[in-house]
Amino acid sequence: MSQIERIGTGPRMSEAVIHNGTIYLAGQIANPGASVTEQTRGALAEVDRLLAECGSDKTRILSTQIWLADMSTFAEMNAVWDEWVPQGHTPARATGESKLATPDYKVEIIVVAAQK
Repeated sequence: MSQIERIGTGPRMSEAVIHNGTIYLAGQIANPGASVTEQTRGALAEVDRLLAECGSDKTRILSTQIWLADMSTFAEMNAVWDEWVPQGHTPARATGESKLATPDYKVEIIVVAAQK
């Protein structure tokens, strides 16, 4: 039977779950009320932090889902993403528009990655 490791487990969810060398991160958000640029930077910093805690890094990301509260901010989010994502290691990615948990959140990023 494969072991499941949970990181940052609370009553509703875990920040990350590792199974068979694959890391599943919960949706990452940051800086409620801040600009899309600041929220994207903050969420990606959380992705970096969690991946490091799980024994990985952004070069090992397999797929990413990005949710924007308003698709008109797509270019603003992409400007931050393009600076952050390592060229030659870009993951499969989808971006969509959705109402997020509160109107203060403009960006949520969900990542699946491989352990080193």
